[in-house]
Amino acid sequence: MRGLTPMRVARERRVARERAGDGKRTRSSAQSSARWRARVEASERPNVDADASAAIIEATSTHPVSQTTSYSFARSGFSAECERALNAQINVEYNVSYIYHAMWAFFERDNVALKGFADHFKAEALEERSHAEQLMEYVNLRGGRVELQQLLPPQTEYDHPEKGCALYALELSLSLEKLNNDKLCELHRVAEDAGDAHMCDFLEGAMMDPQVQSVREVAEMVATLLRMGPPGDGMAAWHFDQYLQNKA
Repeated sequence: MRGLTPMRVARERRVARERAGDGKRTRSSAQSSARWRARVEASERPNVDADASAAIIEATSTHPVSQTTSYSFARSGFSAECERALNAQINVEYNVSYIYHAMWAFFERDNVALKGFADHFKAEALEERSHAEQLMEYVNLRGGRVELQQLLPPQTEYDHPEKGCALYALELSLSLEKLNNDKLCELHRVAEDAGDAHMCDFLEGAMMDPQVQSVREVAEMVATLLRMGPPGDGMAAWHFDQYLQNKA
């Protein structure tokens, strides 16, 4: 320490003590981190005995649950046949809605000018679309997967040289409603064959009863129009159009 002032000696000793303390703190921190990692690793290892492990394996093999979204957690008693049939009916409903949209556009033309018919077919188009959406919601409810299919392009002209556009369109509408009813009956048979009581109940309450009512209503419209005049009678079509506007 020769040649050093007392102040400098004190400063050198303080620096030495601080360095020694840092070393101790570093070693202590490293030891603490090691102990923490050991505790975490121990907690992550499940404490399950052999019997419990076997029970878990058996349960998951009986009721498999996928870790991805490709399998529904809610699916129960919903057969693949019912799922395919429901998707086919969704396509039927959308195709019928598409045709009704085309009929609405036809009667809205300035050279056709039957607004009552136009509004009627617009309402029918929206109703059929709502039926398709009901079926889609039901497929999702049961844990299925909705698979939309291609729609067929509808015709754009609905005039008829003998029947006229009004009667021709109503008869076409009656055919569509009957077709839809037949398809719903086929869908119900698929549900019956699969023993799916819930699907049968859904179809009977939400789909089939309203569809039978629709068939009856359109049939009465055809009969009323025929009673108002011979097929192709322009005045009969005009009066029936006024009736539809007042009804709305």
